[in-house]
Amino acid sequence: MDQQDNSFFRKVSIWLPLLLAGVLALGMFIGLRYQAASAASQGGADLASLHRSLAGQGKIEELLRYIDAKYVEDADEDALTSQAIDAIMKELDPHSNYISAEDLIAINEQLEGNFDGIGVEFMILDDTIVVVTPLAGGPSEAAGIQAGDKIVTIEDSIVAGVELDTQDIFSLLRGEKGTEVKVGIKRAGQKELLSFNITRDKIPVHSVDVAMMLDEKTGFIKVNRFSATTYDEFVQSLEKLVEQHKMVDLVIDLRHNPGGYLTQATNMLSQLFPEKGKLLVYTEGRTVKRTEYSTNGRPFYNIGQVVVLIDEGSASASEIMAGAIQDHDRGVLVGRRSFGKGLVQEQYPLRDGSALRLTVARYYTPSGRCIQKDYEEGDAAAYDHDVEDRFINGELSEEGNIQIADTTKFFTDSGYVVYGGGGITPDVFVPLDTFVLREDYLRWRQYAAGFVFRYVEQEKDLANRYTLDDFVKTYQVPNKVFQEYIQYAREQGEETAVPSNSRVVKEINRFLKARIARQLYGDEGFFAVWNKQDDMVLEALRMLRTENPLATARKQ
Repeated sequence: MDQQDNSFFRKVSIWLPLLLAGVLALGMFIGLRYQAASAASQGGADLASLHRSLAGQGKIEELLRYIDAKYVEDADEDALTSQAIDAIMKELDPHSNYISAEDLIAINEQLEGNFDGIGVEFMILDDTIVVVTPLAGGPSEAAGIQAGDKIVTIEDSIVAGVELDTQDIFSLLRGEKGTEVKVGIKRAGQKELLSFNITRDKIPVHSVDVAMMLDEKTGFIKVNRFSATTYDEFVQSLEKLVEQHKMVDLVIDLRHNPGGYLTQATNMLSQLFPEKGKLLVYTEGRTVKRTEYSTNGRPFYNIGQVVVLIDEGSASASEIMAGAIQDHDRGVLVGRRSFGKGLVQEQYPLRDGSALRLTVARYYTPSGRCIQKDYEEGDAAAYDHDVEDRFINGELSEEGNIQIADTTKFFTDSGYVVYGGGGITPDVFVPLDTFVLREDYLRWRQYAAGFVFRYVEQEKDLANRYTLDDFVKTYQVPNKVFQEYIQYAREQGEETAVPSNSRVVKEINRFLKARIARQLYGDEGFFAVWNKQDDMVLEALRMLRTENPLATARKQ
């Protein structure tokens, strides 16, 4: 065989796998288009019929069998399939995606609001798993695990001094409900290793971070996502704030909330509107008929004024909630333009345990606006960089730089003009404090969790010396403690210059105080400290203290 022949075969061996992946992609894409057209012509095939159609076509399986049987080299079938799927997904919208079986487990845990495990909050400190707290009512608390316990062994494996990441630990501690896991614990003051057999159980994943009072009449509820349990958690929060603290007005914090289940948002909205049948959102798509979601007229409590906090990380169900409140003039939106996700996905299980999450409709706020921001097929990078672009063009810092993608006017119930096509613009703009992006601030604050855990362990009487209110009002991080923190960061490998900027020092101390409060009093402690200097929270309170918050907001 001459040199030209060798060159030819080398080229074939390089390009043939890519060509085969392209064929796979084309086959899958044509198959999906065929299924969609078939479903549309039949008025929408049911899911079982869709599965039968997918199983029947067999072209992808046939191609893979040929590759496996005849291809000149061993081919990675999983890799080829993955490339084909990725090629198809890139031709759709940014929110249609394939989810592997492994990723699907973690996603479902977040959305369903629970997972099977032992119920501990932990951190990795000096290559050792340290229990921050056993979750109340969980199996670890029942077994006698205590805050500060160090997990040395799990089953027969030594985990102390071994470099494990969080996902490795999850895989060891989590498991099916009812199964047992044996852990070896090193406890302060105990010479011998303590052994515990812990029976795994359902562990709740809370979507409401905190429900607390900001002042004598104003409640604050922070919602981090819309999972299957969010509405129940929201109602329990309202019950606590109204019945125990006589709450009148409410601030709902949806900042950085990526969304989740639409019906959880609409159920929560029904608690804010006394009327029955008031439209909250509707969805519509090519093969999906218009579906309307309205209030049920059964709120448990009479909530006064409402303020909703949103930012560039508020998406999907967060925007449904904000849009309904704005369109019906129910409250004031404070913050920055939301993310801009107005697409509805349905999830279809695949035979190997993975899933296809497919966009099937758009949702529209009560005034009729779709707030989906622009995207181009196959240009996921630009879509993902939208928030970064907002920062560069100054939108996050100056209200006048907000870009309205669609100038079509929509109107709230009172006739106030609002726009769609790229997120929801708040009634009151609060600029991003760009200080939080300073590199030296971010570098020096990253060691707080480990340091604070050790500090509180040493200062065990702190909780006895202060109530939460006293701690918020009077506690200041001693300079000696701040210097110890700097030394701790050095020991962890921080090599940058010791912060000298006065605000950097001030904000690191503020963060340390908030983390100490969390260690002592839970999440309410953290937010009690943090909210005192949170620009959006302060603006919300300023609005609520005016005679007519909505009128005041929209005159600005």
